[in-house]
Amino acid sequence: MRLTKFTDLALRAVMRLAVAEQGTSLTTREVAEVMNVPYTHMAKAISRLQHLGVVEARRGRGGGLELTELGHRASMGWLVRELEGADEVVACEGDAPCPLRAACRLRRALRDAQEAFYATLDPLTVSEVVASPTGPVLIGLTGLSTRRPD
Repeated sequence: MRLTKFTDLALRAVMRLAVAEQGTSLTTREVAEVMNVPYTHMAKAISRLQHLGVVEARRGRGGGLELTELGHRASMGWLVRELEGADEVVACEGDAPCPLRAACRLRRALRDAQEAFYATLDPLTVSEVVASPTGPVLIGLTGLSTRRPD
């Protein structure tokens, strides 16, 4: 199974926010720079994370992004499920439905495999995922690779 780029981006944002120093806030632009992705893509991911209650965003002076308590203790399986949506691994329905869909055993096997993938992530929390050695690497990211030399 392969995660969408959107989910990958959102997970990286959550991980970076999880290691931010207590009482400090990063902006969406700073997270985008550190993760070396376009601001507009990161803004969409942050918006979805806000909707899920994982990230809190404050505007104005002293504003920024912070991971909520839910964000720190969220299961990675839950988070990936929410970000990926309910789509199946294969598209058996749609504009050109598969002629095997009524008698296909593969569809069920793929659905089971997808759930096993999520179940593997269920016991992991965001806080556990950013434990050492990952956390120090996240803290050390600067986003310099996105800047052009003067």
